[in-house]
Amino acid sequence: MGLCSCCCRCLELLCSVLLPPLGVCLRHGCCSMEFWISVLLTILGYLPGVLYAIYVICSVDPHSRRDPDDYVYVA
Repeated sequence: MGLCSCCCRCLELLCSVLLPPLGVCLRHGCCSMEFWISVLLTILGYLPGVLYAIYVICSVDPHSRRDPDDYVYVA
């Protein structure tokens, strides 16, 4: 993990403590499922939104998702 990557993650974590959907948006984009879950949890309560945002930023890889148009054919 390089210095730039570490600085970006620290910035995302700082944003997620101040405004949880912003940190998730920086990491995963504003149209992702993680972002909308973060918005919903923040509306329901600030602490659940912060905890979820920190979890998503630290443990979920934004590039691990497959494109829904990619089909796996098993024959």
